Amino acid sequence: MTAPQMPHLPPEVAAAVQRAAMPDFRRWHEMIKSAGGCEQPIRLHGERLTVDGETGELIESYSTDNEPTGYLITACGNRRASRCAACAEVYRDDTYHLIISGLTGGKGVPEDVSGHPRVFLTLTAPSFGTVHARREKAGKPLPCRPRRDHPLCVHGLPEECRRVHQDDDPQLGQPICADCYDYQSAVLWNAHATELWRRLTLMVPKLITAELGITHKALREQARLSYARVIEYQRRGMIHFHAVVRLDGPDGPDQPPPSWATGEFLARVLETAARLVQVEVPDPSGDGTTLPLTWGRQTDTQPIQVAAELEGIADKHVARYIAKYATKGAEDSGTVDRPIRFASQIGSLKVSDHARRLIWTCFALADMPEYHDLRLRQWAHMLGYGGHFSSKSRRYSVTLAQLRQARADHAAQAAREARGEPPAAPERETVTIGEWEFAGSGLLYGEHFWAEQVRTRIQQARAIRGKLTERDQERKAS
Repeated sequence: MTAPQMPHLPPEVAAAVQRAAMPDFRRWHEMIKSAGGCEQPIRLHGERLTVDGETGELIESYSTDNEPTGYLITACGNRRASRCAACAEVYRDDTYHLIISGLTGGKGVPEDVSGHPRVFLTLTAPSFGTVHARREKAGKPLPCRPRRDHPLCVHGLPEECRRVHQDDDPQLGQPICADCYDYQSAVLWNAHATELWRRLTLMVPKLITAELGITHKALREQARLSYARVIEYQRRGMIHFHAVVRLDGPDGPDQPPPSWATGEFLARVLETAARLVQVEVPDPSGDGTTLPLTWGRQTDTQPIQVAAELEGIADKHVARYIAKYATKGAEDSGTVDRPIRFASQIGSLKVSDHARRLIWTCFALADMPEYHDLRLRQWAHMLGYGGHFSSKSRRYSVTLAQLRQARADHAAQAAREARGEPPAAPERETVTIGEWEFAGSGLLYGEHFWAEQVRTRIQQARAIRGKLTERDQERKAS
C-alpha cells in the first residue's frame, strides 16, 4: 500500500499505515512500548550474555541478529520535556518518589521520618537590574514598575513600566534597560550558585553548634542534617533553589532527632545561614578587586506538615512542586536546551534578547584566564550554570539509581513470566556481559504516530493510578 493509493489520508497517517504494514512492526511496537513511547529512542546492535557467576554456565543469551528489526530499542532517558516528553515524565515520577519517601517514609525510609523537623527552603539570586514582572495584590493585577517621579536611567531610558503584564507576555523577565543590567555578575552568580549552596550546608552546623554551645563532635553525636534540592530557572535567566531540609538523629532517618530540634529552630538557622554565606570571585573589571556573590533577599522557609490544613505546606504538595521542575531547564527562561559550540551560532539562535546577551557574556568571560575553570562556553546554553538539576545528601532517601534498578528488575521479571520462565533465584550470582554498538537515534518514517499513541496510553494509565493512590491515601489519613 503506498501513499498515492491513500489520497484521503494526511501524510503522517499514511506513513503510519505503511509502517504498520511492514513485517517487523509488531516487534518494533513491543520495543517502543517498553521504551515508554520515547521520542528519541536509541537503536543498538549487539548481544548480551548472562552466565552463572560460579560455574560459568550460560543462563541466557540475546542478540539483535535474531530481531526482526535488526536492532534493539532503548529509551533516551532525557529528563527535559522539551527533548522527550515520555522520558521526562518517568524522571518526574522518580523525583517525586525520591522526595516524598524522605518526607513520609517508604522505599527503605521509616515512616517515623514524618515527625522529624522539615523545612521547605527557597533561595533566590540577588537583583542584577530591574526586569519586567507580573505583580498582584490580593488577586488584583498591578502595574509592572510604576514610579511617581518618572526617572530616567543613565542611558536616558525610563526606569519605570506602567503596563499590566499577562502571564504569557514575552516581555516578562526582560530588563527595563539592558545596558543597565549587570550581565557579567549575573553569569558569574549562576556559575557559582552550587558553591553558595555548599557553603550554606557547611554554615548551618556551625550556627547550630554556636547557638547550643556544643562542639561539632557533640553535634554529630546528636543530629544529622539531610536535604534534597532542585534548581529552577526564573524568567530573568537566574536560577533559584528549592530544597527540603530535615533534621534527623545521628545515624539518619532511622533515629529520632534530639529534643532541641524543631522546625522553627531549623528555619531560623537556615535563614541566618543564607544571609551570612558568600563567595568572592575576581571582579571582571580586571582591577584586582573581588566581587562578592550572595543569596538574594527573597529567602523563604516554610515548615512542612503532613496535612494541608495544618500551618505550613503539605508534604505531598512539596514533593509535587519539586518534581515539577525535574523536566524543565534553562529553555524556560528563553534560551535553548542544547550546547552552543561556536560564537557564530549565537546571532541566529531563536532566543530572547536578554538570553542572547547572557550567552554572549558567557563566551566573553570564558576567554578570561581567571574564569577558565568555570567552562562557561560549555554551559553558555545554561546561562553559566554548570551544576546538576538535583542533588541530595546521602541519607535523605532512596536514590534515582535504586529506583531505576527496581524498575528494571520488575520489567525483567515480567518478561520472564511472559515467556513462561521461572523467577530468577535470588541466591544465584550471575554475571551479565554485553557488547553494544550505537546504530542511530530518533523515530524513523511512519513511527511518530505509533509512538505518540503509546505515550498517550501510558500517560492516561499513570493519571488513573495517581488518582487511585491519592484516594487511598486520603482514606487512610481519615
